[in-house]
Amino acid sequence: MFDFNTLIQFSTTYCISICAFLIPANLLATSSTIILTLLHRPAVQIWQSAGIASIFALLMILHVVAWFMIGVVMAPTYILLGLASICVLANFGAILRHRYFISAYS
Repeated sequence: MFDFNTLIQFSTTYCISICAFLIPANLLATSSTIILTLLHRPAVQIWQSAGIASIFALLMILHVVAWFMIGVVMAPTYILLGLASICVLANFGAILRHRYFISAYS
């Protein structure tokens, strides 16, 4: 079974490292998905990019949830949660937009 205590301990110990990796990874991967969509690349490339970007965003949400579980409620936790949520929505929107253009111009 999954142990949340281990997740929380890891999250609190390596918070700076986790954020230093996930914030740029979220921004770059989501930007990549948006750029691929705007360039009308094949659906496989957009799905792969959106999948990778969504994994980074979900890891960020999991990191923030771990902080909420221990009672850390500060501006950075809400900012990171907002960033991750926007990235997930942007990836989902890029997939929907690509599907719309495929069906509209086919």
